[in-house]
Amino acid sequence: MNNFYRILFVLICIIILSACSHNPYISSNRSYKKQAKAYARILAQYPLKDSVENAPYWIGTTNFNMRKPNFVILHHTAQNSCGQTLKTFTTVRSQVSAHYVICKDGTVHHMLNDYLRAWQAGISKWGSATDINSVSIGIEIDNNGYEAFTDAQINSLIGLLGRLKSTYDIPTANFVGHADIAPGRKVDPNRYFPWQKLSENGFGFWYDTTGVKVPDNFDALQALRIIGYDIRKPGAAIYSFKLHFIQNDSTSVINDQDKKILYDLEKKYQ
Repeated sequence: MNNFYRILFVLICIIILSACSHNPYISSNRSYKKQAKAYARILAQYPLKDSVENAPYWIGTTNFNMRKPNFVILHHTAQNSCGQTLKTFTTVRSQVSAHYVICKDGTVHHMLNDYLRAWQAGISKWGSATDINSVSIGIEIDNNGYEAFTDAQINSLIGLLGRLKSTYDIPTANFVGHADIAPGRKVDPNRYFPWQKLSENGFGFWYDTTGVKVPDNFDALQALRIIGYDIRKPGAAIYSFKLHFIQNDSTSVINDQDKKILYDLEKKYQ
């Protein structure tokens, strides 16, 4: 019987080692856990050292919760494989990350707890929000920026967005692209991204110009601002708008058809 348990123990060890050996990200996972524990220790302090001076004792409020993401930012990876992106996001020197990565075969990698802040938006602005990283979930889709997205990717994305929208009560208008929040600096998720299909599933708005008549005093730039775009550089804002809503037009000029689209969208985003 002792031999039986000895053999069983050896087999269990082999299975565990085998399972571990199939995960090439053991080192980065260890780093993730270490950082998470460090933050947990900070949260456990009440109050933080030297944060108050005159209060005789700590009074913990009963009314609080964790960071609530209110936006979803969509990116293309601008790299040549899912593996390359995963390596980038597990390398300290890259200083970039996202909550999710979706591979071409539809595999979804959840890389960061939704309540934590990823480094994905950079210098950006959408409406009145300027620290987008602090209020958003970042999703990177494996795509070099010059190719169509696969059906498997989009199907996985729609499923993921449905869960995020339901879990965090994210408004329909707050599903946007990196190019939308960083006009002139970013172009992802590029002109091949199926924004209309996402809108049909409840993620972001789309337009319908049937019967639309634009008033003579319509201000197209102000419509862009109401939608959410940063219009301090008008040409860049127009270009990003067209990447999202027109896609086959790479100009930075608003024409009559663009005004119809903007007029219809303005009402949806108000």
